[in-house]
Amino acid sequence: MKILILGAGQVGGTLAENLAKESFDVTLVDEQASRLQELADRLDIQTIQGWASHPDVLRRAGADDVDILVAVTSSDEVNMIACQVCYSLFRTPLKIARVRSMSYLTREGFFSKEHMPIDVLINPEQVVTNHIHELLKHPGALQVLDFADGRVQLVAMRAYYGGPLVGQALSFLREHMPNADTRVAAIFRRGKAIIPEGNTVIEADDEVFFIAAREHIDAVMAELRKVERPFKRIMIAGGGNVGARLAQAVENHYAVKLLEYSEPRAKFLADQLTKTVVLQGNATDRDLLLEENIEQCDAFCAVTNDDEVNIMSSLMAKRLGVRQVITLISKPAYVDLVQGGEIDIAVSPQQATTSTLLSHVRRADVARVHSLRRGAAEAIEAIAHGDAKNSKVVGRRINEIDLPNGCSIGAIVRGNEVLIAHDNVLVESDDHVILFLVDKRQVRAVEKLFQVGVSFF
Repeated sequence: MKILILGAGQVGGTLAENLAKESFDVTLVDEQASRLQELADRLDIQTIQGWASHPDVLRRAGADDVDILVAVTSSDEVNMIACQVCYSLFRTPLKIARVRSMSYLTREGFFSKEHMPIDVLINPEQVVTNHIHELLKHPGALQVLDFADGRVQLVAMRAYYGGPLVGQALSFLREHMPNADTRVAAIFRRGKAIIPEGNTVIEADDEVFFIAAREHIDAVMAELRKVERPFKRIMIAGGGNVGARLAQAVENHYAVKLLEYSEPRAKFLADQLTKTVVLQGNATDRDLLLEENIEQCDAFCAVTNDDEVNIMSSLMAKRLGVRQVITLISKPAYVDLVQGGEIDIAVSPQQATTSTLLSHVRRADVARVHSLRRGAAEAIEAIAHGDAKNSKVVGRRINEIDLPNGCSIGAIVRGNEVLIAHDNVLVESDDHVILFLVDKRQVRAVEKLFQVGVSFF
């Protein structure tokens, strides 16, 4: 499969790296020769220097022979024009574009073949906002990921000393919770993956990924650690696109304060937000945080466009008494440094956006992909097709499916029914199968597993 990526920034570079590792034929276009050279030196990709929306540049990049165009430059307009050029001149089959401005996104019917031919729109700020909103709904969770239109969720959390399951085998969980079916998809212990078995014993500080129907998530979380009180008071640092969207999304559910450094922007937000208290000031100002009773806040969300400000304000808020801090960090190298210490959760916008893009490049029929643990692991929602004659999964019980090493099935969604993946569950055609891969190198094997034989067609 040939993929053309426009824009070699954090998102474009991260996506190119992910796809190159999976042996896709990737071409990357950007204006900056130094950035292209840096990526070409360590990745097996082609690079073209030039303006991403110019027809001659796109032709040199092979736009007339690519399967997917991914336009993720820093300019909405360049991304949109590039999609229009690829549609009009090259008939590119699938066009994906990052568009940030709500002025474009709120125009009904604008993104269509008749007007602006973009097949898939990605708004990173909205993806990040949704992600943080889910974390606020589930205090104590490190990640909360939706599958099958939200009917199933995959949750990551850290097992703490004194938790009911610490020191117990996983088989105890099913016996202890007969009314809330769940499956532990993976355990990461000191950074290494463990494929869970019934006799696997959970240890303190294990990072546990479990899957369950949405209505059972809170009950399962309570078994892994002490029950967290629901959040009531939230402070948001940063009134940019993410901060404003987040405040708007949560202000009807929590008491929200928003800190914004720019006075004009603070005044604008105060007019736009109905219940949020907007404060003008520096998020790293200790006196300001104390004056606003930071110690009484349940969660502090640092979402400015400056990683250093986010990290420093989060560390300060944590030391001043906030229960949980959620920190937006754009530089991948920073994420591994800070998460798990005083900063509870580091959110990477690149990883969130990459997950959205990956579902469109998988070879099998994939409804959703979530990239996990900075791209090392992956959760996939694949749709089973065919019958017992031409499919390797349909008509088979889960314990009969030849899964690749490091891969486990967590749940099956059949219509509105959620089936946790126990050994005797039979896979049927059109089932949505939720898989967890601790080793992303096995993605290709999973894709082959869900491809049907030629006789099916």
